[in-house]
Amino acid sequence: MTKPQEIYDLLLDSASSAATLQEVLIGLTWTLCQVEHQQTEALGLCMSPGIATRTLPWSGTLATHPVQQFVPWVRSWNAHEATVGLAAINAVINLQNPLSAQAQPLSLEGSANLAVFEHFLPQIRGKRVAVIGRYPGLSRYQQAVTMTVIERQPGEMDLPDPASEYLLPEAEWVFLTATSIANKTFPRLAELAHQANLVLMGPTVPWLADLAQFGVDYLAGVTVTSPDRLRQTVAEGGGVRIFETGVQYRVLKL
Repeated sequence: MTKPQEIYDLLLDSASSAATLQEVLIGLTWTLCQVEHQQTEALGLCMSPGIATRTLPWSGTLATHPVQQFVPWVRSWNAHEATVGLAAINAVINLQNPLSAQAQPLSLEGSANLAVFEHFLPQIRGKRVAVIGRYPGLSRYQQAVTMTVIERQPGEMDLPDPASEYLLPEAEWVFLTATSIANKTFPRLAELAHQANLVLMGPTVPWLADLAQFGVDYLAGVTVTSPDRLRQTVAEGGGVRIFETGVQYRVLKL
């Protein structure tokens, strides 16, 4: 059994860099960080907090500083700091880690945000599946799969957070949003899902093979296909729209 802080130790160790934080965009759905080192640039994403605030004390002060000042924010209990921290970590990982290049690119016409579920559909038919986080359009698979969605802000078809304690140990497949790393629920959820095939997914996924030590079987993250269009889409409030303009899902078995 790993300790809850170990994943954050791994992230900080993996994001050691002399890079500079060039830009931070906190959009409605996604937060984007851009880093630069030796004239090479990379972007990293994390889902933005589902809360708004007018009192961030550091707005307007982050760009052009060493990224190492901000990656420790991933440990913060302040949602916006943790989000910026993880987006910065992902940018550094993308700057120096070719792991994502080994992953299989996925594409799905019309609903690219659902490409991961489409990819795994042949394997999860008839299985007990738990999904952490309500993905737009996910209901299309609930006739073919015995699927339960657990959501922090549950809708009519969802179950609330506490259901994880009961359902994840019995699930055969678990699809876990990587936003759980930023909001600090990942360690417990991964522990509960240790007997399932665990897919860590979403644009927030850090491309790190060492996540296997936490029980992750597959990484289903994104690579940036168009930095300029991604930046514009994030800044203009895009959610699933980023899959049509700036990123592509990839899947890697660990």
